[in-house]
Amino acid sequence: MSFYEDRILPHIIDCTCSVGQVMKLRSQVVPKARGVVLEVGMGSAINLEFYNPDTVSLVYGLEPSEGMRRKARENLSRSPVNVEWLDLPGEKIPLPDNSVDTVLLTFTLCTIPDWRAALEQMKRVLKPDGELLFLEHGESCDHGVRRWQHRITPGWKKLAGGCHLNRPIADLIRETGFDILELDNLYIPKAPKIAGYIYKGRAVKPA
Repeated sequence: MSFYEDRILPHIIDCTCSVGQVMKLRSQVVPKARGVVLEVGMGSAINLEFYNPDTVSLVYGLEPSEGMRRKARENLSRSPVNVEWLDLPGEKIPLPDNSVDTVLLTFTLCTIPDWRAALEQMKRVLKPDGELLFLEHGESCDHGVRRWQHRITPGWKKLAGGCHLNRPIADLIRETGFDILELDNLYIPKAPKIAGYIYKGRAVKPA
């Protein structure tokens, strides 16, 4: 890992992913988590303040970046719930089958190199009655914005930790075998449209 990825990028990601409108969206999704939670791409742990300790018993925080885990220390010290780190990539979730009640994805699926393998792993560890909660940015429904997303992504991902602006999040979730029960699409107010098209919802494993 380069000095940029370890020491600089975590601060950039933390700042851009914790602005007011983004935190408002997080506050609408994270409290829906229940039971044993797997948060994929926990980053600097900025979601922790939104967990409800009355409904969440444990959070597994999957985060391969040492720089992000270091950045998370302050948030962990104030956490209302118990957290256990898992320092492997999303494609390698070290948990048993059918072992978690909630999988949480917030601004993570855009960066995982093998998104299909990661989603398959999330489906594997999720209980039959569990839920996948997601809050992701990705490919816009607007042709003009989408065209620019495809143009910019090759250079963007080199600077933004592998972030793809143009992943069709809902399609990826469905392609991996999840059933989407709720889906809202919107632009983050005042954010650049190429990076601010949001997919917010919940999905389950097929019955």
